[in-house]
Amino acid sequence: MAIDKALYTAAATSTGGRTGSTASSDGRIQLRLSTPKELGGDGGPGTNPEQLFASGYSACFIGALKAVAARQKITLPAEVSITADVGIGPMTGKPGAFGISVKMAVSIPGLDRSAAEALVATAHEVCPYSNATRGNVDVALTVV
Repeated sequence: MAIDKALYTAAATSTGGRTGSTASSDGRIQLRLSTPKELGGDGGPGTNPEQLFASGYSACFIGALKAVAARQKITLPAEVSITADVGIGPMTGKPGAFGISVKMAVSIPGLDRSAAEALVATAHEVCPYSNATRGNVDVALTVV
């Protein structure tokens, strides 16, 4: 699906792949990258694309939760948090190809479980990351 008009565009440049660096065009992000030992790397001190994706998706999903809650006149507590686990591994039936999976544990303290689950389901339809991954990435959402 296409968007009508980009309201904001982020730009980053990476060099060296998983053992290089990445920086945003505005200089706010300047990170070293390291390959985890589990993927054959040295497990160095840098971050990796999966950690960056987990951070971006979980933060964006909280934004979607806030937008949906506001529309429904629900007040969310400041303590809303999401732990996103992004896995990477070989794809079934595609030799040599890798894919990712996402598990997100959503915590909305003080909100009834059924209301929280409904809010999460609606946010999953609104979140840009959810829309980008839908049909391509297994995403499991759990209210904790």
